[in-house]
Amino acid sequence: MRIEQKATLISTIVAFLLVTFKLSVGVISGSVAVLASAIDSLLDMVVSLFNYFALHNSDKEPDENFNFGRRKLEPLAAVIEGTIISLSALFILYTAISKMVQGSAIEHLDISIWVMAASLVITAGLVLFLNFVAKKTGNMVIKADALHYKTDLLSNGAVVASLVFISFTEYTFIDPLLGIAISIYMIYSAYPLIKEGILMLLDAALDADSVAKINKLLNAQLDISSHHDLRTRRSGSDIYLSVHIVFSISTSLYDAHMVGDRIALSLKSLFPENTVHPLIHLDPYDDSEEDPLD
Repeated sequence: MRIEQKATLISTIVAFLLVTFKLSVGVISGSVAVLASAIDSLLDMVVSLFNYFALHNSDKEPDENFNFGRRKLEPLAAVIEGTIISLSALFILYTAISKMVQGSAIEHLDISIWVMAASLVITAGLVLFLNFVAKKTGNMVIKADALHYKTDLLSNGAVVASLVFISFTEYTFIDPLLGIAISIYMIYSAYPLIKEGILMLLDAALDADSVAKINKLLNAQLDISSHHDLRTRRSGSDIYLSVHIVFSISTSLYDAHMVGDRIALSLKSLFPENTVHPLIHLDPYDDSEEDPLD
């Protein structure tokens, strides 16, 4: 089992424990902020479990139905995770506004504070672990999970602070206000997850810095005359790129093939944290201005 899959399983178990604690205390105390945090943890559990199955299936080898494998499951999981975060945020926003209008007391503040403080410590440990895995693997799903739990860490800290403030001042209006703030922050944090996932599903090109690195490497090759039609895309943690390299018309096919293999290895070394799939076209002359349909 890959470390990414182990990370999603650990996230699922931790989220289940947090849901159990928070939901029990949230129902007893009537705190919107605690209930909002419990709902968020419940969705965390579902998403982490989905991420596990997405990573498990994305590892399957290409077959006759999926010639390029199933790596697109990773950005799909990120889009689904971002969407779920946004929907849960809207529900929290609605609940908070309703409570602000109707008004209600918060009970058992001591228990709520201790449970949320414990959740804060547990979530902090999980974030550190997920950040380690994300940095080591560069996996998009783990990065999304780490970001998600990081928002939980911030919201849990805010909830603890608000509950302590309410216990001293009895200003219960702070609770729904915090619920509104948490929901807005959740939507804000979900946007980049959805955007990056959709761009990957649409086969968007690599970022400008990565493309510049590739061009710099190709421009430094002394055995080719030029290059053109560089195309790049990312699928999960895999990078696909294709390029036409131009040789002198007198270059033998054998020599051109050897140069192409060497350039392919160099391109792979540019992105050591990813699996790179270079497709190199060997051109005996520059056909970049020709219409391929002619």
